[in-house]
Amino acid sequence: MPKLKYDLASSHAGTATLVHLAKREARKEKLLTFFIYSFMILSSLPLVLGYGWLILNSFTDKMVYGVVPQGFTIKNFRFLWELPSRYYPDLWRTTWNTFLLALGMTAIMILVATPTAYVISRMKFPARGFLLAMTLILHSFPGVTLLISLYYVLRTLNLLNSLVGVFLVKAGLMLPLGIWIMKGFFDGVPWDVEMSGLVDGATRMQTLIKIVLPQVKPGIAAMAIFSFINGWSEYIYVITFIQTKESWTLSSYVNSIIGDFQFIDYGLLSATALFYIAPVLLFFIFTQKYLMAVTVSGSKGG
Repeated sequence: MPKLKYDLASSHAGTATLVHLAKREARKEKLLTFFIYSFMILSSLPLVLGYGWLILNSFTDKMVYGVVPQGFTIKNFRFLWELPSRYYPDLWRTTWNTFLLALGMTAIMILVATPTAYVISRMKFPARGFLLAMTLILHSFPGVTLLISLYYVLRTLNLLNSLVGVFLVKAGLMLPLGIWIMKGFFDGVPWDVEMSGLVDGATRMQTLIKIVLPQVKPGIAAMAIFSFINGWSEYIYVITFIQTKESWTLSSYVNSIIGDFQFIDYGLLSATALFYIAPVLLFFIFTQKYLMAVTVSGSKGG
């Protein structure tokens, strides 16, 4: 009987210890969750406040002390229905130019970077390592350091004041990054998956299109999204290489509204900025699921 009491006491003590440990782990988990959410809220607060101020200022007659909205109005969006003037270009043509630049960047990244990355990933050829190193080195150069030389090159080619010139410059500077991104995805596709298609009689091109590309769709989608956003938001090359309003993009349009800092119409500037970022923000919201899907299917052979 004493032994039974001892066993019961030991069992009770063990249970109490387990309950205590479980409560302590639960407290640690709650504390960790609290710190994580606190960090996320604090880090995103400036962004939320910035977008909130932008939206309020866009629909407000004026901001008292710069932060308190007073009077609802839509006159700040008058650029949507007013005719072009000598001060501001045609908004819709400018928007179309911006869309063409973003779409062109997306197309060139998919059509050039994807097959190039496949060749580098799968095939062995002389100077392959040198090519990879040069691709990485070219991407490491800040684009702003090349402005003067690029300006002279475009002037020699008679491509100044043209979206084609900006497009070629952006494509040349972005392709190395796109190639490296896609090379990583192609490297993740097991070779035996591709070999099975070749053994079954498919050509190299058929294997690429029907077997390999479906497995790297997340990479292609991520690169396309990144390229579109990058082309849509391009500013420095447009301002430097394009002076004629017929070839302006929305970044030039917003820059023209700033003008003299002593006479800025903040309502108009905020409304224009909101119009500028709204399409790409919506585009990102609807396509972000493709950025999250970065796993490559397939199994490695033994």
